[in-house]
Amino acid sequence: MFQNMFHLPVPLLEKVVRPIIVYLCLVIFVRIFGKRELAQLNPFDLIVLLCLSNTVQNAIIGEDNSVTGGIIGVFSLLAINYLLSRLLFRMPKLNQALEGKETILILQGQVDWAALKKEALTEIELKSVLHKFGLNDFSQVKKCVLEPSGNFYVEQNDPLREVHERGEILRQLTALNAEVNDLKTMLASKG
Repeated sequence: MFQNMFHLPVPLLEKVVRPIIVYLCLVIFVRIFGKRELAQLNPFDLIVLLCLSNTVQNAIIGEDNSVTGGIIGVFSLLAINYLLSRLLFRMPKLNQALEGKETILILQGQVDWAALKKEALTEIELKSVLHKFGLNDFSQVKKCVLEPSGNFYVEQNDPLREVHERGEILRQLTALNAEVNDLKTMLASKG
């Protein structure tokens, strides 16, 4: 019984190299296919991510179903992830090239429809994101960004900004009105 659990039917080096190759390919493919895959916006995207794990399973473990093989595979995945994250931390330009750039979807309440199309996001999906942030309308958004990690950053317009602006305009009109009245008084006294 324990013989089958811990015996490696494939060479150790193969057990280490397989997960590394699959990991690097997944990183590249996710980068190519975009941030949307990371954002998991709809059930279809989630299904793709779940199927990915099942699809690459055999490529990672091969014909080996042993506990030892699984442990080596897990160790290899964690090791390559650790090394890659350290490398990217030390090389910010490489990190930015691999991660890509953020995409601004909404700025000052105006949707960038071209950016939405580029990221393959629908208006309904974007509104769903806004609802998660407690917003109901594009006009309430100062800035909405799809980050390279697939996360959304949403900055709300200051709801009191318009009230403050109106108050400032009223204050200036009142001051201007007072100046005009002073000028009228001064002209009336001279005339």
